Amino acid sequence: MARSMLLLVCEAFVLLACSSMASAAIVEHTFHVQNLTIGRLCNQQVITAVNGSLPGPTIRVHEGDTLIVHVFNKSPYNLTIHWHGIFQILSGWADGPSMVTQCPITPGGKYTYKFKIINQEGTLWWHAHVSWLRATVYGALIIRPRSGQAYPFPKPHKEVPILLGEWWNANVVDVENQALATGGGPNNSDAFTINGRPGDLYPCSQNRTYKLKVQQGKTYLLRIINAALNNQLFFKIANHNLTVVAVDAGYTTPKVTDVVVIAPGQTTDVLLKANQPVGSYYMAAHAYASAPLSFDNTTTTGIIEYEGSNTATPIMPVLPAFNDTPTAHRFYSNLTSLEGCPHWVPVPRHVDEHMFVTVGFSLEPCGTNATCQGQNGQRFSASMNNQSFQLPTSLSMLQAFFYNVNGVYTTDFPNKPPVTFDFTNSSFNNATSLLFAPKVTKVKKIKFNSTVEMVLQNTALITTENHPMHLHGFDFYVLAQGFGNYNKTRDSKKYNLVNPQRRNTIAVPVGGWAVIRFTANNPGVWFMHCHLDVHLPWGLATAFVVENGPTPSTRLPPPPADLPQC
Repeated sequence: MARSMLLLVCEAFVLLACSSMASAAIVEHTFHVQNLTIGRLCNQQVITAVNGSLPGPTIRVHEGDTLIVHVFNKSPYNLTIHWHGIFQILSGWADGPSMVTQCPITPGGKYTYKFKIINQEGTLWWHAHVSWLRATVYGALIIRPRSGQAYPFPKPHKEVPILLGEWWNANVVDVENQALATGGGPNNSDAFTINGRPGDLYPCSQNRTYKLKVQQGKTYLLRIINAALNNQLFFKIANHNLTVVAVDAGYTTPKVTDVVVIAPGQTTDVLLKANQPVGSYYMAAHAYASAPLSFDNTTTTGIIEYEGSNTATPIMPVLPAFNDTPTAHRFYSNLTSLEGCPHWVPVPRHVDEHMFVTVGFSLEPCGTNATCQGQNGQRFSASMNNQSFQLPTSLSMLQAFFYNVNGVYTTDFPNKPPVTFDFTNSSFNNATSLLFAPKVTKVKKIKFNSTVEMVLQNTALITTENHPMHLHGFDFYVLAQGFGNYNKTRDSKKYNLVNPQRRNTIAVPVGGWAVIRFTANNPGVWFMHCHLDVHLPWGLATAFVVENGPTPSTRLPPPPADLPQC
């Protein structure tokens, strides 16, 4: 009965939204990207930042608005900006991944990103998409309902972005370059941050702790974003439950939890009820580390302070153990979409393209007269279906698609791995015949408006890890996820075809699998990659080339005149 009433309320909301005559706006911003000297952890560090702040500016728009952002690159590095999770309907030139949809903006250059927000509302974010600049070049992108519309949950007293980040006492570009030069893993970060601040558990950070003042009895919408480069995170607030109401800008069936697990690239909207005794309470986050590898094991904190509190020492939450996979899986797998509410679309039942894609680590030959720090003296690499992706250098893939230029990429990315084996059996993690993946620029070509179902299967080669896989240009339905090797006969019976969660980034379980499905209704070139930045240059990526549709309104328009050239 309650479910029926909820559907009626949501359907009424949709009818109201469709009948709204509220006009959309043009929202315009200017980003100046340049060096900024900032103090953290007892050090002064030069970082790359937008408009002199860390995080960068929060962008607030309404569904239906057109967003225009003028980016001036005053930094010493090549730069692009990606609008993480935005569909970019017929505006693929604004998506932002370097050498996928554009050549980078060179130092001293500029580019104007322009796109419309279509059928999306909730929390997304923006970040640099060249090298490791994302460590400090990022910010929130908040999409509210159209004017006059309401959230499908009680209106909160206040909305608060909570951006979880990662900090190095070093130049992050140098950290990446050192790892690429040695073939080993990069140095771990020195701290995690909440809204750019490490919190008072770190040295010299007593006055660098984010503080949120609340009124007892009020409800707050926390828009949590994991902007960390290389770590999934557990997040808790002492003595408080949180109600999840959206993930990746898609409304969910409300779910009460005392812990949020969030992978790099993901967003989670939660309602916080200030219903505890007046006092101070820590919010805290630390790593969920699924692989037996070195990681940053520190904890970042912020403070929830009730009005009228005179508590000197906040209460600290008990965070899960770093390797608590059962808690992580329970959180990730129990979310469902809120049926019938804004922008909800039923799961497509007919599938045109079936893909089975392995994701995991691999190796690259070290080369003659070189010493490498990867396994067996080789370079660490990564691959999908034993193809280690390599970005082009002379022309972006979207330009090659639009102008029909050959030689930039090939369209023979395989629908299944070249060899079938016991993917999650660790006894294969030193099998030389399976470890080396060729460096290629292979993509998957699909017809406009076709539906793709993909099984993402982790492997145990070298080691197992929970991989956060991000798809540009589309949301996808997460039909099922589990551990071990995917078995179609057994596991297809577990599909949720009624109200699966919709995401743009899926944390594929460590030593396990996930099944996703999406409809390719937008022409262009759309990147799919692991959102652990250590893995992107290693090659854990591919792309989908979606053909143009049959009418002018379903074809990619020409590029803007100021599109950067290589």
